[in-house]
This record gives sequence, structure tokens and C-alpha cells, in this order.
Amino acid sequence: MSKANIQWFPGHMHKAHKQIQEVLPQVDIIIEVVDARIPYSSENPLIAAIRKKTPCIKVLNKADLADPEITARWIEYLEQDQDVKAIAITTSKPEQVHQITKLCEKMLPNRLGQDKQIRAMIMGIPNVGKSTIINILADRIIAKTGNEPAVTKNQQRIRLPSGIMLSDTPGFLWPKIENANSGYRLAVTGAIKDTAIEYEDIAYYAAEYLIKHYLPRLQQRYEFEETPQSDHELMELIAKRRGALRAGGHFDIYKVSTILLNELRSGALGLLSLEIPEMVAVEKLEVEVIMAEKLKKKIEVKEARRKRYKKNR
Repeated sequence: MSKANIQWFPGHMHKAHKQIQEVLPQVDIIIEVVDARIPYSSENPLIAAIRKKTPCIKVLNKADLADPEITARWIEYLEQDQDVKAIAITTSKPEQVHQITKLCEKMLPNRLGQDKQIRAMIMGIPNVGKSTIINILADRIIAKTGNEPAVTKNQQRIRLPSGIMLSDTPGFLWPKIENANSGYRLAVTGAIKDTAIEYEDIAYYAAEYLIKHYLPRLQQRYEFEETPQSDHELMELIAKRRGALRAGGHFDIYKVSTILLNELRSGALGLLSLEIPEMVAVEKLEVEVIMAEKLKKKIEVKEARRKRYKKNR
């Protein structure tokens, strides 16, 4: 399946990025919330670029939807950076969420005391559960929550019961998602508004991945014994089991796409992860090759224009 580049960067996200850059020098620690199913794709490269050596806690939220064995591998991978600690949580268990503040104190022992308040900033891409985490940490409703991405639009500062001063930031993506696979994974998990993507295209991407890595889950959920050889065959099998057929035996692509994505996002297909640490180096290299090719073409076009201009003078 050829992959399109999925982009979504509304104006308020650009504003959020600028605000974070301005405030960051006054921050002691960053709390970045990522989706445990896609820790790499939901990690904002803009944050990595601007945080420099600021200590960071990577919060792998929605761990109750992710493959636990793969999540454990991600924690080990992320903590290879000496300035990073990682923790897997689910917001349905508040005691796990409160481990975040304890980790802040553990990482910044020199900031403990009445005269030295820990200044933390929480950030993350849209729809990773950041607002719910804030409400649990604050023990009251502070941040607006919702299933739609990009609910939080403005920065705010919250004093937590633990004494930590927490700066909330709007969820934002980055201007251009160069890694097509990351774009698809973000869309599959719901980080990008469904109105900004081709729903069927995203479902086919998910189907292709699930066949390779979670075929027994699919067979159990949709009760078929066949081994689909392609994403299209899988979609057709699901359509037959779920009554999504049209006149003439053709299946309703949109209806099947909705069924598959909704059940993947809700956890009905079981605990699954859409990427593993070993993918990072491979995909970074792929992006470097693509970027080099784009730069080469850009230079060639510029050179061709220069020659035409010189010739016509």
C-alpha cells in the first residue's frame, strides 16, 4: 500500500509551540505524555529539539490498551537517555497517575523544600489523555477533556496538592510529519481528527499491520478461520462477519473501516502496540533518505532555473 503524508497543524498549534519556547527556560522538568501504543510516533520532535538537557518524564498513557511486553521494551529504550525516566500508566488507575509527581521529586531532590518549588510543564500531542492526567494530579476538574483531539487551546498554571507548580500547554503536533508511517499510526489511534484524513486509507494501513502482527486476535474477534493474504481480503472477511455487504456482494468500505478502527481504538481487539523500538532507527534512516532526495531535487530545479535565466539574458 502506498502511503500518503498525513498532516494536521492548525494555527493554535503554531501559537502553542512559540509559547512553550518562551516559558521553557523557567521550567525544571518536562512531563511529556505519549500514547503507549505508539511511543515513537506520538513523541513530538519539536519538544525533543527545544528541551535540550531539561529532565523529562515520558508518560506512556493508555497502557491498558497497549501490548505490555512491548511497553516494557519501550520504557527500557526511552531511559537510555540519562535525562529521561519513563512510566506506563492508565488514567483509570489514579494511583498510577500520582506516581508522576513522586517521580518529579525523585528526579529533582535539590528542588524539594518550602523555598524551592518544582516547576513542571506537561505537554503532549492531541488526544493522548493529558487533560485527564492533569485533573487527577490536581484532585479537581481543571482541564477540559474530550475524545476529540485539540481540546486544550491555552496555557494555564496549576498548583498541585504536592506543591508542584504545573504549567499546562495545548496539545500540538509538528508542522510536517516527514515519516509517513508515524502519520498513519497517529491517525489510527485518533490523534489526528478523522475529518482531516481519508478514513478508509487509515483502516487499510491498520489492517495490513494487524495481519502481520496480530492475526490470531483478528481471527478470534471476527470469527473466521481463513488467513487473509492482504488488507483488502481482511476487510472483506470482516464485512461478511459483520453484515457490511451491499447489493451484488460488494462490501461497504466505509462501514468496515469504521468497525475496525473503532474496535482497535477501544481495545476490543485486545492489548496491542503499533510500533516497536527496533523500528525507530530504520524509519529515521528512511526519512533521511527521503529528505536527501527532496533536497537533491530542489537543488536540481534551482540549478535548472538558473541556467534558463542565464540563457535568456
